[in-house]
Amino acid sequence: MRYISTRGQAPALSFEEVVLTGMASDGGLYVPEEVPTLSHDDLAAMAGLSYAEIAFRVMKPFINGEIDDETFRGIVEEAYATFSHDAVVPLNQLDANHFLLELFHGPTLAFKDVALQLLGRILDHFLMKRGERAVIMGATSGDTGSAAIEGCRHCDNLDIFILHPHNRVSEVQRRQMTTVLADNVFNVAIEGNFDDAQAMVKASFADQSFLNGTRLVAVNSINWARIMAQIVYYVASAVALGAPQREVSFCVPSANFGNVFAGYMAYRMGLPVERFVIATNANDILHRTLAANDFSKQELKATLAPSMDIVVSSNFERLLFEAYERDGAAVAELLERFQAEPTALADAPLARLREKFASHSVDDATILEVIREAHHRTQEILDPHTATGYRAAERERGDAAVPMITLATAHPAKFAEAVVKAGFPGVPLPPHMDDLLEREERYSVLPAELSAVQQFVAENRR
Repeated sequence: MRYISTRGQAPALSFEEVVLTGMASDGGLYVPEEVPTLSHDDLAAMAGLSYAEIAFRVMKPFINGEIDDETFRGIVEEAYATFSHDAVVPLNQLDANHFLLELFHGPTLAFKDVALQLLGRILDHFLMKRGERAVIMGATSGDTGSAAIEGCRHCDNLDIFILHPHNRVSEVQRRQMTTVLADNVFNVAIEGNFDDAQAMVKASFADQSFLNGTRLVAVNSINWARIMAQIVYYVASAVALGAPQREVSFCVPSANFGNVFAGYMAYRMGLPVERFVIATNANDILHRTLAANDFSKQELKATLAPSMDIVVSSNFERLLFEAYERDGAAVAELLERFQAEPTALADAPLARLREKFASHSVDDATILEVIREAHHRTQEILDPHTATGYRAAERERGDAAVPMITLATAHPAKFAEAVVKAGFPGVPLPPHMDDLLEREERYSVLPAELSAVQQFVAENRR
């Protein structure tokens, strides 16, 4: 198994190299050179297995023997033992054929835990094998940061620096990051928005000279291992509802697109999926592109679903690579135009996307309406991101006989402000977090300037 860049100019790498490299040297993102397949019998044989065993079977082809089976099985089992629910990602029935896939039972109550509990352990394994140390540098609009920190706080060979937009994440999200006082954890509040933070991370990967030879590692969804780990819950949930004997559909609250792309990869591997519904908030580049072929940047809007407050959807590039039939030069040219001016997709790639993807955008007023409506109908309190999915699933689902699985991306307690605005008294944090708002915080506030951030990282790494 080799991995190639979406822009076609970087060298092909092994799994180990891809995990440690993150972004390709040509600015693209890595994808498998060939997509492994799961046969009808492979999928059918997963019925009734534990989540960890399904994860081992789905991910093994991507590892391609670079971690021996016994070690990899141990890494997988250790990663998912950190979840509070025995099913890891349980399905919750909402109506006759609509299901909620609860992805928030990990240490930080968000779907990012599913991948990052695994990725931290894989990184530590490879670095220990090489006798190296590395620096993790990432940007977060809310959930990735805390999940990355929890996944890496115990790693012996990693220092982690997470940038978040100052005063633009919820208090619970911030405290989940800033109250981790481990020696290898550094939180930076950037005086700007998420896209400013993300741009500085990308610039740092493009020129790592400020670290004087220390390896810089990505744990955001540009890292292929994140996508690989997320493929698993699409397979596990579909098999639980009767795949491969029947199709399913998925609705995914999305901003950076990594979560949806993982589902698409499950489909490419052989999972029978009728359609994917992309749910966005008012920052709706994905919806505008699919619905109106408007692939352009717009000013960032602060919403009640802050983890989706993103202008540039980084992982969409991976799907564009597939839509443009793996023509890296065409993808690079499109994204160059996108940076400079409003643009559009070519007709044929857009048509390919519309064959499998639908989309829907939800504003703040609708988010509050949906939280109330979903509770009235199901007794469930949804977080604001999942609420976008609930509405999009109902508006854009296809055949009513096909099960619809909406991904619940976060626990509602992480977004108490939205829940209270919707008219509820709030949602208590789980017992292991009930003192979160009293814990000591540690973080640094820096200007949105690349030189200041890079100097901070260089001076504080161990």
